[in-house]
Amino acid sequence: MDAASVNLLREVLASTGWLERTRELGLALRATRSPGGLLVVGTPEDEPWHVTAHLADEARLSGLAQLSPTLVRWAPPPGAPPHLRVGMDRLRSAGRGETLFVVAEGRAPVPLLERVDDARRTGATILAVDGGDPELESLAHDAIAVPPEGGVLSFDAAQHLVSSAAGEVRRRAGLRERLALLADRITGPRVSD
Repeated sequence: MDAASVNLLREVLASTGWLERTRELGLALRATRSPGGLLVVGTPEDEPWHVTAHLADEARLSGLAQLSPTLVRWAPPPGAPPHLRVGMDRLRSAGRGETLFVVAEGRAPVPLLERVDDARRTGATILAVDGGDPELESLAHDAIAVPPEGGVLSFDAAQHLVSSAAGEVRRRAGLRERLALLADRITGPRVSD
């Protein structure tokens, strides 16, 4: 999905609340402290190649090295290049300052939930984009549940919005702008006559 498509998607979703949620999760990904400390993992049947590639692009384009992801794979082939042979054992050493980003459209298998729980106990931040898995969401510090087909947002689109938001370089809002945003949140949206 190119930048124009992402912008069109943002316009379509402007009034739904999805933009705010994906932006919050994208910004949470930036809390990772070091390059390679953003660990991206999926299920054994569906490794999150796509979002990993987008995060790598966002890291490069935004200059935010902490967004440089590490794809964690269930069964990496022994002859794969170093960046493609990071296995599930990497989650054992996940700790403070690192983020485990779980991308799982289906239910997370028990071995993944166990590894996520271990990473959380050792201080890693757990974030997720999932299809509505209550067990995974209970382990995550923040998660977005994308409803199955028929919803306003597809699972793939949610990943695009999160990765795009992670790489957004925004200027810090001034006091007046922050107060206006706070007032809007408190009073609700403005309705024109």
